[in-house]
Amino acid sequence: MASMRDIKRRKSSIQGTQQITKAMKLVSTVKLQRARASAERSKGYFTCMYDTVNNILQRVGHIDHPYLTPGESRRKAVIVITSNRGLAGGYNSNVTKLVTRHPQWKKEELDIYCLGNKGREAFVRNGYAVKECDNDIVESPVYADAAALSAKLLESFAAGEIGEIYLAYTGFKNTVSHVPTLLRLLPVEVDAEAAQSEGSGEATAIMNFEAEDTEALNQLIPKYVTSLIYGALRESVASENGARMQAMDNATSNAEEIISDLTLKYNRARQGSITQELTEIIAGAEALG
Repeated sequence: MASMRDIKRRKSSIQGTQQITKAMKLVSTVKLQRARASAERSKGYFTCMYDTVNNILQRVGHIDHPYLTPGESRRKAVIVITSNRGLAGGYNSNVTKLVTRHPQWKKEELDIYCLGNKGREAFVRNGYAVKECDNDIVESPVYADAAALSAKLLESFAAGEIGEIYLAYTGFKNTVSHVPTLLRLLPVEVDAEAAQSEGSGEATAIMNFEAEDTEALNQLIPKYVTSLIYGALRESVASENGARMQAMDNATSNAEEIISDLTLKYNRARQGSITQELTEIIAGAEALG
């Protein structure tokens, strides 16, 4: 059985850890409120652009366009959005598993674009080729950074260096619900549910355009890819802070349980020590008497 000194030392250590987890939970809560508000503000544009491109593709039907057909290259570019810091539960690992455990992908055919240092560490550890890594973009996402990344990938797609472009991120549903999502950006594919709604006559035209179908897609799809990347960045930041808040709340609760258990053990040890001292005093008194 541990001594009273050991129990007291461990209890003090756990209490110090609990103070840290409480502070991190409070910080994550504040950051979550800001990130959620930002994600909600950008979600309108994000959703409208997705619906607009989907609506146009339904109306034009099958059309021969480079953005709608896979490239000749077998290589795939995958944008993976993680965080720069840990202590966020399974937030980072759940996203990387979308890539590492994909049943049809081979690591030698993937070009990984990591947005966040934790993703880079995981892929390097598993032997994947990390094409680029940008740690700053996830700290404060701005549309210009998403546009720059989108332009770079579209250029590689047009040059035939990559045949498909994917996006792996964590979708934000609410404070406690975050969904790891793998989305194909190029070639663009029509959303099945939207297509069904269109067929049943429920969908309405989001926009009308006079330009040729090819010209309209040339203008819209780059903005479509950029908006999806930017929207994913905003949602991922909110999901990261939500996941960290949950993890720190669980850690604080666990620390409280351990402290209660250690307090009980300390009291029992103290009571045992007092009882032993009394027994020795009584035994000594009887021996003298």
